[in-house]
Amino acid sequence: MNRSRIIVTALLLAALGALLPLAVAAYASWARAVSQEQSLLDGYAARALRNVTNTLDQGRRAVTEMESWRGTPCSAEHVEQMRRIAINSRYTEQVGYLDNGQPRCSSWGVFANAPGTPRVQAPDAELPDGFRITLRTYPGITGGDPVTVLQRNNIYVLINTSRLSDVIVDDRVQLGVAYGGKVVSTLRAADTDFIAAVAASTTPINDSRYLYAVARQDAWTAVVLEPHGNLRTSLLKELLWLLPIGIIISCVIVALVIRLLRKRLSPLAELTIAVQQREFVVFYQPIINLTTGACIGAEALVRWRRPDGTMVPPDLFIPLAEESGLILPITDQVVETCVRDLRELLVVDRSLHVAINLSAKDITTGRFLSVVQKALEGTGIHNEQIWLEATERGFIDIEAASTNLAKARALGFGIAIDDFGTGYSSLQYLERLPTDALKIDKCFIAAIGRTVATSSVISHIIDMAKTVGLKVVAEGVETEAQAEYLKAHGVEFAQGWLYAKAMPVEDFLAFVRVEAWREVKGA
Repeated sequence: MNRSRIIVTALLLAALGALLPLAVAAYASWARAVSQEQSLLDGYAARALRNVTNTLDQGRRAVTEMESWRGTPCSAEHVEQMRRIAINSRYTEQVGYLDNGQPRCSSWGVFANAPGTPRVQAPDAELPDGFRITLRTYPGITGGDPVTVLQRNNIYVLINTSRLSDVIVDDRVQLGVAYGGKVVSTLRAADTDFIAAVAASTTPINDSRYLYAVARQDAWTAVVLEPHGNLRTSLLKELLWLLPIGIIISCVIVALVIRLLRKRLSPLAELTIAVQQREFVVFYQPIINLTTGACIGAEALVRWRRPDGTMVPPDLFIPLAEESGLILPITDQVVETCVRDLRELLVVDRSLHVAINLSAKDITTGRFLSVVQKALEGTGIHNEQIWLEATERGFIDIEAASTNLAKARALGFGIAIDDFGTGYSSLQYLERLPTDALKIDKCFIAAIGRTVATSSVISHIIDMAKTVGLKVVAEGVETEAQAEYLKAHGVEFAQGWLYAKAMPVEDFLAFVRVEAWREVKGA
């Protein structure tokens, strides 16, 4: 990245760092204002629903108490009892007795079939406890405000419908109570159409006019709403103390951005920090026996996981790591991780192995031997279960490579040439190097069955390996046709997306267990 781009990036990040906290402060102020008002409305809605429940429960208790009375209907004692219950019930306007479905007497007295005698409408709903409810009817004697009738058997009570919404709320708030989607009672000049729509809907309604809360119980719904314009006062209060905080945070972020840009000015600096913070993880790609289909091990593949969770592809950081020498501590971390991840599995199943890639510098210096041996001390993992993979880039100094790989092989480690065919491939190398296996690069596997220049090379590579008695592992196998071709040509092992992608250790352990179960079941 050139200097001008660094300056532009710094300016952009600084601007973002300055503006973002202010935007967050503004949004947080709005969110807090909305949250506080929403909490207030939720409390009002819950209170309103409790009021409905209490009102109806009081009516039920009045009916139940009258049902227990024994005596002559509509006698003076009967009327007195109804009057006493009505007086002692806060929300009950009238308690009455029905004869053949029509009111005969009530806490107001005995009806004498006068023209003003109240008539009973058909109920709006049958309730589970045997009660029937009639919403918003008008008493025949007194007229006046609408009432709600609660009736069971021959006893009924009249409840002033306005009592259902008789809740103390803020003056800015509108309140409505609905039954089965039908608005029964409202407080103040409420928007009955909106309340009805909310009560009837099973999903939230987006409306730019109102902030609202809903409480439901059985068929009853309490809706409390407030115009959005009323939130301005609350918003200004929140801004008065959140905005200064946002300004302070903006200054801090700008300072941090400048500091971080200085520290992470180049890819090499980023990579150095990643090594220090151990940001590298290991994924495992299963290696499959082409004859039996069993998983015989895995290749350990290093991945760079940034603190934000994003992955950096290996081809973007491995060349830089090799050039700078950071590949050495990265390899150390891979070895440590492999031993930690697979120790239990490798000790339990000695037929499995893990293949670890070595850098050219590791092969030339031979330092990898002490690193691997130290990591294996006391783990119970056999040296034979560790395959060391060397790419052909590591054979520039063939003498040093041959000497160090011979030492590793003498200690029991398996030696494999990785990505064979892409570097300095020759039968002479295969004869001189102490090698157990050869891994054919995926570019040659992809050419199987295609009329391309490399399509005929793979058979020669296999023949070269067989000539010197090496096992062959095919990389990048993606189709059954490729697998069949490889089996027909005597290739023992394969890895690629046909079998499994490289995966975290948890998924690899699960993969091995599933493959083992299939093998046992197949046997």
